[in-house]
Amino acid sequence: MYNSEQPYTSQRSPVAAENLVATSQPLAVEAGVNALRQGGNAIDAALSAAITLTVVEPNNNGVGSDAFCILWDGEQLVGLNASGCAPMGWSLDRFSGQKKMPLLGWDAVTVPGCVSAWVSLSDKYGKLPFASLFESAIHYAEDGFLVGPKSAYYWQLLERTYTAYPDWGAHFSPVPAPGARFKRPELAQTLRLIAQSKGEAFYQGELAAAIDAASRAQGGAMRIADLVAHEPLWVAPTEQAYNGVCLHEIPPNGQGLAAQIALGILQHVEPAAVDSAAWVHQQTEAMKIAVRASFEHFADPRAMTLPPEALLAPGSLARAAKLINDRAQSLPPVSLPISEDTVYLTTADADGMMVSYIQSNFLAFGSGIVIPGTGISMQNRGSGFVLDPNHPNCVGPGKRPFHTIIPGFVTQDEQPLMSFGVMGGHMQHQGHVQMVTRMFDHQQNPQAASDAPRWHVYPDFSLGLEAGFDPSVLEALQARGHQVRFDPMESTFGGAQLIRRMNDGYVGASDHRKEGLVTGF
Repeated sequence: MYNSEQPYTSQRSPVAAENLVATSQPLAVEAGVNALRQGGNAIDAALSAAITLTVVEPNNNGVGSDAFCILWDGEQLVGLNASGCAPMGWSLDRFSGQKKMPLLGWDAVTVPGCVSAWVSLSDKYGKLPFASLFESAIHYAEDGFLVGPKSAYYWQLLERTYTAYPDWGAHFSPVPAPGARFKRPELAQTLRLIAQSKGEAFYQGELAAAIDAASRAQGGAMRIADLVAHEPLWVAPTEQAYNGVCLHEIPPNGQGLAAQIALGILQHVEPAAVDSAAWVHQQTEAMKIAVRASFEHFADPRAMTLPPEALLAPGSLARAAKLINDRAQSLPPVSLPISEDTVYLTTADADGMMVSYIQSNFLAFGSGIVIPGTGISMQNRGSGFVLDPNHPNCVGPGKRPFHTIIPGFVTQDEQPLMSFGVMGGHMQHQGHVQMVTRMFDHQQNPQAASDAPRWHVYPDFSLGLEAGFDPSVLEALQARGHQVRFDPMESTFGGAQLIRRMNDGYVGASDHRKEGLVTGF
């Protein structure tokens, strides 16, 4: 059973079933449910949905994306880091004279990792044939799909971003209107090659050769050797206890550790009334400390000067909690590049497997680089590096950049309880904190926790509130010394997808800020 109260304005209700799929695009949800009905498990459902998302939500992810996953395999919690490394040709000297890493073009492209995630997860945990996971994606790429309203809106906004990249224009323009049919025949053939070769075509075959050739022709440093060398990393998720549950995150180079730092601090603070100014104040003060830690320390784990366990040291978190009083603290604004454009999905099956999965281009369609003849849009995750040689996240050959995308997972008494995520760049770790505190401090159901108005700590440590908070909350926060404003941009506050385990089956939610849904059987 669960608390069914819906205290916020919403057109959605929580959904309960023995098998669930939740993500930001209905056609991808359908692909995941179909995989379950065909005898697949939660991994097959997640991968079918993820592969379909590369076709039907291209403004947020693609075959050239990176990916991360946390899953409960029936016995234990497992993590996969399928982010890619910088090309071996990326020395710091390559970027001399620049103030920051490029956002677009080949000098923003690291090795894409999501194809390796699909292969690794399917090989280790899937029940269905790998090629069957591509059926919906190939169908929509070849025969076309009807573009969703939010995708069309952001696609339109982004058209001018990529005017300098003719291969992008050849594949993604003219920009479709909501409900228009859009076909991607080149991508259909690419997906067939990946399906038939179990990813080999992408990392060392025909597609790898096309990526190498495009990079050479356009002045990029990426070579087929960089693709051949790529390997996803199986990792043990980090963990942080909070109010009788435990939050698990992929360790850096992702930013999930920041959510754990914030919750570790809040564990020492008596929770205020939900949605009150005191509640927002407590949470954002803890988040500021966590955000600063992420900006200063998070990087490829081989380059970090402090390990995750040092940043989660109980004594340090307790001391940080004592810094929180009735006034807003000022912290120096230290920033890393951030982006809002990601897809997240979660699945669960009747046998108890639960999957938390995320993949992303970084900015929108990524770098603007589309490999001719393939439909592969290349991510721009290299933008996440910095050019300060003294920073652990400084760009370097064969190094993984700082990542914003994070899947979340909650356990209780070492058993799975919730797989969830809040896509949206700098919102993601903040969203994780808000979902956990709403559900486990205040017993909100997943849809209520998703529907609730959100707060957002910006990279300069000022504060944004979403519409839905009472204006008196903003006034009270200002009186406490916060630089705070109402932010009208829906995209600032991300998009949640959640599945919580019950005694019999699951209850799930899908964010009204996206065009997706949660459904199952």
